[in-house]
Amino acid sequence: MAEQEKQTVRNADAPVQDSVVGMTRRLLNPRHAAELAGRMIHTLRQDGFEQMCRDIRFRVALAHHEDLWQHRADIPTRRQLKIQRTTPIADGPVVSIVVPLYNTPIRYLNEMLDSVHQQTYPNWQLCLVDASQPGHEQVEQVCRSAAHRDYRITYEKLTENLGIAANTNAGFALAKGQWITLLDHDDTLYPNALYEMVALALQQDAEMVYSDEIVLSDDGKELRGYHFKPGYAPDYLNGCNYITHLCMFRRDLFVRAGGRENPTYDGAQDYDLILRLTENLSAPNKIVHLPKVLYSWRAGAGSTAENLVEAKPYAVEAGRRAIQDHLERLGRNAIVESLPDAPGAYRVKYAVEGTPKISVIIPNKDHVEDLRRCLESLYAHAGYENFEVLVAENNSTDPETFAYYEQAKQQFAGLKIVTYEGPFNFSAINNTARKAAEGEYLLLLNNDIEVLTDNFLAELLSYAQRPDVGAVGAKLFYPDDTIQHGGVILGINGSAGHSHKSHPRDAVGDLYRLVTAQNYMAVTGACLMVKAELYDLCGGLDENDFAVAYNDVDLCLKLYERGYLNVFTPEAQAYHYESKSRGLDDGSAANAANQARYAKEKAAFQARWGHYLPEGADPYYNIHFNNKFENFGLK
Repeated sequence: MAEQEKQTVRNADAPVQDSVVGMTRRLLNPRHAAELAGRMIHTLRQDGFEQMCRDIRFRVALAHHEDLWQHRADIPTRRQLKIQRTTPIADGPVVSIVVPLYNTPIRYLNEMLDSVHQQTYPNWQLCLVDASQPGHEQVEQVCRSAAHRDYRITYEKLTENLGIAANTNAGFALAKGQWITLLDHDDTLYPNALYEMVALALQQDAEMVYSDEIVLSDDGKELRGYHFKPGYAPDYLNGCNYITHLCMFRRDLFVRAGGRENPTYDGAQDYDLILRLTENLSAPNKIVHLPKVLYSWRAGAGSTAENLVEAKPYAVEAGRRAIQDHLERLGRNAIVESLPDAPGAYRVKYAVEGTPKISVIIPNKDHVEDLRRCLESLYAHAGYENFEVLVAENNSTDPETFAYYEQAKQQFAGLKIVTYEGPFNFSAINNTARKAAEGEYLLLLNNDIEVLTDNFLAELLSYAQRPDVGAVGAKLFYPDDTIQHGGVILGINGSAGHSHKSHPRDAVGDLYRLVTAQNYMAVTGACLMVKAELYDLCGGLDENDFAVAYNDVDLCLKLYERGYLNVFTPEAQAYHYESKSRGLDDGSAANAANQARYAKEKAAFQARWGHYLPEGADPYYNIHFNNKFENFGLK
């Protein structure tokens, strides 16, 4: 893999970990201690003494803000490796590992070769293609010796260096396996890598499988970062190459994708290949993510993304062109731009097709200044002309409110007042306004939103127009310029939470997830655009079970289960003047009736969508992250 592609997905924000004091208090809590003891006993019985000791050391290290990565729970124990070696996979296919070599340091070369030899899965072929220059003859000597000792190793000395893509293609020509994967000449595989990948591929009938990875120092002793990835997220993949290694694909898929890497994308040739592979999947569920670290690569001291961009701007440009050409092959009208503050990440600007009408629905009860700020900012930054605004009036009592309604109708074109009568029911209020809406697209918008970015409606519409997209959400900030919403994660504290909540406004997020478009299970209804026909197809917001809470997530999950992608775009930004201290609607500051209502709605949400709430059930949130907070901190 090219150096640019590695730097693309560096974790730029260290996860926020618990304080030592907080961790110590939990360790001393009898209930928590009993839970830990139960976990230890379970681990001892299931995985043995080695794993139990490893878990204890890892937990204690995290309590002191240290990360003993060598003791992570998904690193195989000797016992587990022995089981894999003595339990072969029936009819396991041959996996061809293609490694282009170029002036490889001998220590790195030997470590790479050793990591392949240590695989618990025996059905592999190692294809070594060597374009090393004069003065590096020892590379050839080591490789020929290795090939002589093991028939599974194939070595070819290239007469000249043709570039990374062409050299890799020479390796592909040597590959005989039913499955193919790439390994960089200075990287290593975990001993269980191929076994785990093949087992999952066969179990899921997959065509493409990828794993998590780890970044180590040049000497392989210090942790530089984890790449804990989500499941297949096409919009995220169009923003950066988060898949990278380890990625294994079936030969027939590789052939459908062109059967080669394209030298015109040197520097981002693997990115281009992965995009083409996804284009040629027989179905979206044929690409599967394995949330285990199976691959490690080195990041030398001082090898920062910023330095890389200065040294190799062609690699960033190659990545941009790879995405641009990918979208053109899909028939999508878009322009791809690199992000200057996030090297190796990209923005896709989709063109708005035609001028469909948007109906903006804003529920309101009094709060004149909130509504005024919302309307003024919306009209100032809409960047799109064909829209109407329906203020859903619900039980206001302040005469100033009704006076402002009359003023607003004169001040803002296309604004009208829709009256809802009845007890407060957020879902019913929006559904009532929807009946009066004329637009092909609906934007549910809270009255305490202040739009910040130009072309706000156009940006949301550009995604909502896509036939594969359901709901589209915006990037929302608290007034103190921290993140309020960056997509919705399921399973947080038994229900749902907002991605990267309380991160700084300028944070790029875990693996660039705050600055690139993302697929999530849901987005917040504080700012949610959806096709009117899809809103109706789902029955609108659920007035019976989710009068106040969870109605937006419920709608998004209905769309998801119908096969639609829900998208968060960071390019549509706004303040959300929701009280930061209030957090989720838990009724803590409300009366007993509100608390009972919330408890009832949470129970209904858990009953309906409980299959998405256990750890690892949300495909866009890696199981390595904790499900107590939305900060992408380690579990």
